[in-house]
Amino acid sequence: MVAKSRKQTGKSPTTQTDRDKNQLVSPPGKSNARRPGREGKAFPGFHPNGLAGIRHKLGLTPSAVVKHGLTLLLAALTGYLHWLHLSQLFENDRHFSHLSNLEKEMAFRTEMGLYYSYYKTIIEAPSFLDGVHLVMNDRLTEYPLVINTLKRFNLYPEVVLASWYRIYTGVMGYFGIPTKMCWSINRGDGLTPVDSCEGMGDPAYFYVTCVFMLNGVMMSLFFIYGSYLSGSRLGGVVTTMCFFFNHGESTRVMWTPPLRESFAYPFLVLQMLLLTYILRTQNPSKTTMVALGVSNLCFMLPWQFAQFVLLTQVASLFASYILGYLSPTKMQSILVTHMITLAVCFILMFGNSMLLTSFYASSLISIWAIIAMRDHFAQVFKAGIIIWVMQGLAWVGSTVLLKFMLSTILGASDDAHISGLIKSKFTSYRDFHTLMYTCAAEFDFMELETPLRYLKTLLLPINLLVVVLVAGRTFQDLGRFLRGGGKASGKSDEVVVAAGSEVAAKGEFIQTGHVGFSNCFYLQKNVCCQSKEINDCKEVKLVYHSLQLVAFALLAVLIMRLKLFLTPHMCIMASLICSKQVFGWIGEKCKNQIVVFAVMAVMAVQGLANLQAQWAIIGEFSNLPQEELLDWIQDNTGPDSVFAGAMPTMASVKLSTGRPIVNHPHYEDAGLRERTKLVYSMYSRMSGETVKRNLMKLGVDFFVLEDSWCTRRTRPGCSMPEIWDIEDPQNIGKIPLCTHISRNSRRHFTTVFSNDIYKVLEVPKDQR
Repeated sequence: MVAKSRKQTGKSPTTQTDRDKNQLVSPPGKSNARRPGREGKAFPGFHPNGLAGIRHKLGLTPSAVVKHGLTLLLAALTGYLHWLHLSQLFENDRHFSHLSNLEKEMAFRTEMGLYYSYYKTIIEAPSFLDGVHLVMNDRLTEYPLVINTLKRFNLYPEVVLASWYRIYTGVMGYFGIPTKMCWSINRGDGLTPVDSCEGMGDPAYFYVTCVFMLNGVMMSLFFIYGSYLSGSRLGGVVTTMCFFFNHGESTRVMWTPPLRESFAYPFLVLQMLLLTYILRTQNPSKTTMVALGVSNLCFMLPWQFAQFVLLTQVASLFASYILGYLSPTKMQSILVTHMITLAVCFILMFGNSMLLTSFYASSLISIWAIIAMRDHFAQVFKAGIIIWVMQGLAWVGSTVLLKFMLSTILGASDDAHISGLIKSKFTSYRDFHTLMYTCAAEFDFMELETPLRYLKTLLLPINLLVVVLVAGRTFQDLGRFLRGGGKASGKSDEVVVAAGSEVAAKGEFIQTGHVGFSNCFYLQKNVCCQSKEINDCKEVKLVYHSLQLVAFALLAVLIMRLKLFLTPHMCIMASLICSKQVFGWIGEKCKNQIVVFAVMAVMAVQGLANLQAQWAIIGEFSNLPQEELLDWIQDNTGPDSVFAGAMPTMASVKLSTGRPIVNHPHYEDAGLRERTKLVYSMYSRMSGETVKRNLMKLGVDFFVLEDSWCTRRTRPGCSMPEIWDIEDPQNIGKIPLCTHISRNSRRHFTTVFSNDIYKVLEVPKDQR
């Protein structure tokens, strides 16, 4: 039986009870046994003052203060509930609070362990600046190279969290306040007892708690976003309910806290909320544009793939501009903000070339040029479909051309695998690096089960209805414009400007008055288009948000992992069932609310079942074979011994033993991809001598062989030997080298450690 006794005092222990063992199917590395748990946390209160002065300064009436206060209160409540939900799911899945330090580190598998290792480096360094210097001059990650990991791996979240941790523990230590409770854990089954600590003074506990708090704030932003977009607090409720009911499709932060998206996505939500405000404001202030830029920067700095999401945003905005829903002035203001943000990010990332050679950067320049040449387009092409198509083609062509020109000039090839990945989605193209992505389920096409799950919670039907309404009214207005031949209505400039001012407050909505299509309001010398009178402009359409939804849907269909952008945006769009502008045809407010509550009741049937399925996941992390491996490395190899092997395992080796490695899971660097290819030749059908020379060339002392990598096959053509057959066709049909080595390694290597999963091979030194 597993027993737990208090090892260090500092607060009174709570009653310990055995936890239930009701468990669904647990992932590999988890046992059904549970260790006893504890609970109990306290939070300080907050007393606001000066509300009257703030209300007067903001120009709010008492009723408006009450309404906004209620919205913020509900937002805070949803954020708190989401934080609790994430924390409980993570604890239930791993029993994280009862793991030893080594087990906690092993729980951060693959690239999670790599990112966490730099946080560990900074907090264990003599000083914060010493730690930052170590990660900026890293000699362990790609031996024998010295690399700036802050530049390569988007590690600003780890730098910030490490600084907070050092400040927190320093202040608490100064006042003598205990920050963690440590216990002796009897693991049973003949295993040695381990020490387990919990509390904000524990590095891993502090790390995951901060991640979950950030994503709690994200849920508060979702509530505010849904309320603002729909014009109703009920819209915020719908958004958050949809998110909870589709939680497994919306986020994976509860299973993978250290991943880059866990830090970046909350800032994307803030950025899109600010963008919505800007689009709905005729003349957004400089403060608002600065806030947009800061949120944009906070989204880009933690995540190398943020550029692709921002590319879809810029494309959606440009489509809105082409059709006349967005003025050139406002579009250029947004572009300038993006450009400045990109430049600042480039500087903070120490000149990371992937930023400048991205499609996102090229797209910003292309769109700016097209807007600057709008008068020339208007003179050459006829208003209507032709000018729309030509502007779109000009954007695509110039973006692609500029991207490849910049890549050639700067000699950057780090993102070449992305082009290969996209190419493989539409053709039969395959190579080693492309298959390393596409053979993983998360990079495959979206599975059929995903839209079926959307269907069961009504998320898909609601979004389809919203998009159909937006598209229908858009096509009606487009048809009216085209039937009018794109001719001006003959209104005076003053009438047009007045009309434009009245409608501009709803910038992201279709402007069905005199501020019409094909930028005719702006391109034809301020003469308005032939359309309905401005007083008839009461049916608004969320053009930008609908286009962004379509863009996210395309990304998710191509790469299943990116449904983590699609699902939350579908939750945002679902709030529009509470919008008078979109669903005003239902009738008065009471009828609309009845319909909304009826829809939420139907959604709750499957939604609550989804939540119960999440809450029923009970497990405990355990990986004894890897623990044996790491203990052996720590006790039997020198601190300068160099290791190679499977990318996920190498992240754990670096994190828990501090030994140099030659390859790791961060696959976005061209040089690292070639290193990994050399290491993975162990799983090819090449000769042992060839593989040995590859490892000696890299300076490897020990290779960690895993039989599962030799035999694992996610689908036909996706085992490691089959992937190598694409690159090494002359050896097709031979027995893989890893199979020979697992039976007898004496001819080429010396086996120095082995258990059921791992075998450590000593690589002979080069005698030359």
